[in-house]
Amino acid sequence: MTRIAIDAMGGDYAPHEIIAGSVWAAYEYNVPIELVGKHDDIIHELEKIKQNGFISDCGKKGTRKRIHIDISKLDIKITHADEIIEMGEHPGQAIRKKKKSSIVIGVKSVVDGSSDALVAAGSTGAAMAASLFGMGRISGIIRPAIAATIPSLKKPIVVIDGGANSECTPEMLYQFAIMGCLYSKQLLGIKNPRVGVLNIGSEETKGNTLAQETYKLLEKNKDKFNFIGNVEGNKLLLDTCDVAVSDGFVGNVTLKVTEGVATLLFRLIKEQFKSSVFGSMVGLMAQMFFKKIYPRINYEEYGGSLLLGVKGITVISHGRSKAYAIKNAVRVAKEAVETGLNKKITEMLGE
Repeated sequence: MTRIAIDAMGGDYAPHEIIAGSVWAAYEYNVPIELVGKHDDIIHELEKIKQNGFISDCGKKGTRKRIHIDISKLDIKITHADEIIEMGEHPGQAIRKKKKSSIVIGVKSVVDGSSDALVAAGSTGAAMAASLFGMGRISGIIRPAIAATIPSLKKPIVVIDGGANSECTPEMLYQFAIMGCLYSKQLLGIKNPRVGVLNIGSEETKGNTLAQETYKLLEKNKDKFNFIGNVEGNKLLLDTCDVAVSDGFVGNVTLKVTEGVATLLFRLIKEQFKSSVFGSMVGLMAQMFFKKIYPRINYEEYGGSLLLGVKGITVISHGRSKAYAIKNAVRVAKEAVETGLNKKITEMLGE
């Protein structure tokens, strides 16, 4: 049975929210977990959850409830780690100096076969560096990439690269397109994903040299996937493509702007509802509609982003992930293992 290792000490709300989400996932998805971190802290959090449960919003804005789970019936392994890599540390230097850190030991657990995948919500750079150096690249892969999932008008979109590589070549983006397409098929269930290059215009000649050369390379190899050309930023969320390919700099900015706009809109609407008695009345009437919309734009629904191209499964969660996001990140890791995603990438891009 698939076992998922979780860096219990990484993230803004560690260890409580990370452990709560891990326990929740173990219960809901019937998956064994390995909590990696300071042993005493993990035991303390598990005892609190055992006695009092934990509170979560369950992915619904404004809906919080206490969840009780019988931990004694779950398959939970605890692996002690003396050190923690903090958000501000240089990733490469930190994983070399802190070989007993929770993220490094979590990666080692996957490499040794103790667990089948890793979920980490701490430093993205540390999770990437530890996975790359510890697991190694799939044969033939130039550089691993982050596959992030965001909502659109009809169905989720994969943005790749989401921030692993700020400097890229057309050949790298071609590999990102292949990996993103497989991710969309295997985990999101999209049969023939539409692949586009994230660009400033729809014409073939638009954009910088990287975008233009990538367009030519993908067009040349469109027998391997459903290449639809360039996708402009203002069309990205309007069901124009299923996989958006870019370098990590553009991809990461796109993800953060998208998240920021969603947050801004909800705050502006909330302010208007509170601005007058009439606004409050309208807000009460509209509440049920917003509860339906919120899960579609909530990043926690997607759990985290997969680091594709390494010889193992690593799901990188948002630094401010709480229990619900961690639960879903474990689900993503489990699905990536059980669908054989890495094997399919190896078959298409491996040598």
